[in-house]
Amino acid sequence: MIDESQRNITSVANMPARNRFDFFWQLDTPLFEPPNTCRGGWSGVSQVLLQLDNEKIPVFIKRQHKHQIRYWRHLLRGVPTFEWEYLNIKHLRALDIPTLEPVFFAKRKDKAILITKALADYQSLDELDYKLLNFTQRSALICTIAKIIAKLHAHHLQHNCLYPKHIFVKQLSDQSWDVRLIDLEKLRHKLFKRQALSRDLSCLTRHAPDNWSRTDQLRFFKAYLGQNRLTPAAKTLWHQIAVKAAKKRR
Repeated sequence: MIDESQRNITSVANMPARNRFDFFWQLDTPLFEPPNTCRGGWSGVSQVLLQLDNEKIPVFIKRQHKHQIRYWRHLLRGVPTFEWEYLNIKHLRALDIPTLEPVFFAKRKDKAILITKALADYQSLDELDYKLLNFTQRSALICTIAKIIAKLHAHHLQHNCLYPKHIFVKQLSDQSWDVRLIDLEKLRHKLFKRQALSRDLSCLTRHAPDNWSRTDQLRFFKAYLGQNRLTPAAKTLWHQIAVKAAKKRR
């Protein structure tokens, strides 16, 4: 929800495209969280109401200056981290993997702006009160998350930061949930699916909600693999993930 102190209703529908970068960069609005000033740069996030096509929608405006990410195609100069996130959002949407909906992206030299629709009525997985869910609702949620992550890994994509706070959920019915993956700045393509699986599942296991029981985690892994009963190879893999997660906790 947007507090009154954060409310900033803006109309850009008739604004020339060349002027939008300057407008959003200079927009004076409170930051949603403290700015990131690491590595000699700056980035900040604001939440506002944006008027588009006669509709006011809540959005997050992410602005950054001199925050670059480097990978094999851009080893020397790098690219803005928000540009990398924008490209990853588009890639996941093209693969029909649920994530954020982009509204605007632009960059100028070492500055970049990314605007995405806010996930209204969603909760992050670490904020969800599991005590309010019955068995059917809980099972449906766990299986939905597992299948989405399995689809991500089937394309050899590694989230690299798969914490519960980066998985947003909204209940549609007792047996139906809408799940979105966010924070895609560190998403990478891996040569082998096993690399993505090992990294992401050990991370999620390590940071799983406190009230996820061992049975819940087993149900997740079965749904991820699409198995009603784990094969010997699957049991070995599950054990390896649990061991890796336990080592990271130390």
